[in-house]
Amino acid sequence: MQDLNDMLYFVEVVERGGFAAAGRHLGIPKSRLSRRVAELETHLGVRLLQRTTRKLSLTEVGELYHRHCAAMRDAADAAAEAVEQAQTEPRGTIRVACPVTLAQSTVGPIMAAFLARYPQVKVDMRVSNRVVDLVEEGIDVALRVRPTLEDSGSLVVKNLGLTQTYLVASPAQLKRQGQPVSPEDLARLDTVSMSAIDGRASWPLVGPGGATHVLPHQPRYVADDLLTLKFAVLGGTGMCVLPDYMCHDEIQDGRLVPVLPGWAPRPGVFHAVYPSRRGMVPAVRRFLDFLAAYTNGEGLPRVPDADTCS
Repeated sequence: MQDLNDMLYFVEVVERGGFAAAGRHLGIPKSRLSRRVAELETHLGVRLLQRTTRKLSLTEVGELYHRHCAAMRDAADAAAEAVEQAQTEPRGTIRVACPVTLAQSTVGPIMAAFLARYPQVKVDMRVSNRVVDLVEEGIDVALRVRPTLEDSGSLVVKNLGLTQTYLVASPAQLKRQGQPVSPEDLARLDTVSMSAIDGRASWPLVGPGGATHVLPHQPRYVADDLLTLKFAVLGGTGMCVLPDYMCHDEIQDGRLVPVLPGWAPRPGVFHAVYPSRRGMVPAVRRFLDFLAAYTNGEGLPRVPDADTCS
């Protein structure tokens, strides 16, 4: 096993241009530092440094070894920084990007509790369904609900839980157009939807035992806001896929009815994405932990369906 201190000593010698400067920085005598690096070379069985009376230079293998040693030092610094930040009172401004319905249903209701718990933290929330570039726009965290996490690219992902949705309609619509008994029967019902291409849309549904059915439809009404669509569903215009937090009470009191119980879109994944774990300030870390604890608890606001996020 290599002595990790010797690897650190080697990095400092290289980056400070010699044993004397590195020794002063580390508080170690030059002679001791030279001996430790020489012992490292002996242990590895290679020459890392070319020594002359005027300067030091890296050998080819020394350049390769230096890159790995520098990465090790940086990782150790990051680990120490993470511990220090965990012990630091969160403060400063968090810049958050959040889709409209998610902000209105889940994140908005808990922000007062989060800010009360961390009085030195400020939140700048951009509420929009627009896809944001976190690095370019200076966003610390973007909240999303999507069917998969595979499109997150190089961003770090924190999974906050699954979402559920229902296919619902008003009793008046079902009385007018009939109660479906199979996925094929759904085609005769009018629909409303958040989007349509050339007047057409489709809903992939999953049923009992993992059975699947794609429902193609031509929505009578298209609006890119779920609350707006909910008014249309209540009014009998058409059936729609709605997240449970938006229709739970209406189903309970009979104003909305599950169209085909057991059939619904696949659950979405509520998650946060951020550029890097390294250098994450305590306020951001506590915000993510707060979200995770809140959304996984009992009696908490439900999270919305993937259709609410871009």
